[in-house]
Amino acid sequence: MTTPRRPSVFGDALARLGAAGLFLFAILGAVPRSLRHFRETVRQIWFVGAMSLVIIMTCGLFVGMVLALQLYYTLSIFGGTAALGTVVALSLFRELGPVVTALLFAGRAGTSVTAEIGLMRATDQLSAMEMMAVDPLAYVVAPRFLAAIVAMPLLACVFNALGILGAHLVGVSWLGLDNGTFWGNMTSSVDVWKDVVNGVWKSTAFGAVIALIATFEGYTTPPTSEGVAHATTRTVVSSSIVVLALDFVMTAFLM
Repeated sequence: MTTPRRPSVFGDALARLGAAGLFLFAILGAVPRSLRHFRETVRQIWFVGAMSLVIIMTCGLFVGMVLALQLYYTLSIFGGTAALGTVVALSLFRELGPVVTALLFAGRAGTSVTAEIGLMRATDQLSAMEMMAVDPLAYVVAPRFLAAIVAMPLLACVFNALGILGAHLVGVSWLGLDNGTFWGNMTSSVDVWKDVVNGVWKSTAFGAVIALIATFEGYTTPPTSEGVAHATTRTVVSSSIVVLALDFVMTAFLM
């Protein structure tokens, strides 16, 4: 008697990718119905956005300080320390701001969303909503999806602002770079549409991807404590990989 062949890892990944795509269409279809639960959407924006401000602001400040410290000594080799503000701002607006914010957002808010929805699945709360004629996609999933799309660009802007502040503290207050040179070169070199707006578009896309992964993993998790734990881990790993891959693709097109 022949034993049944186990599905390959590639086949499982492809099946989950297709299921996630169908889940995305289901979320988009539920978005109009979720507008009736606007207060829930606002509550989720507060939860995933405002409650993430501490870690975003702290990390943004120190990333800017480290970036300025490293770049100052690198630029001093070529006598280009006057370009410190420009290089820091472009690095933050184009790449580090959206990407690092997305990774922090996935670790803090994405895992929380997955665990929350997974516990709803494990305790049969989602099934109870369906029995009471309440659509879980419209009441639970779609508000969290919209909240992440709204919160991510705002958090990235906060990260960039604190990063530039940290670079100013190191470059001007500590290393003695001229304040006018720091801000003048930055404002003359950074383009709003090419640099700032492209970073906002990246942040919006990253927020949508992280929200999709977090809600999908939580909604489809097996109703056990082990299943919720594995879903939370998969959210962080998958979100990190997808964000970095999507960043390359978007950079190639936006440049």
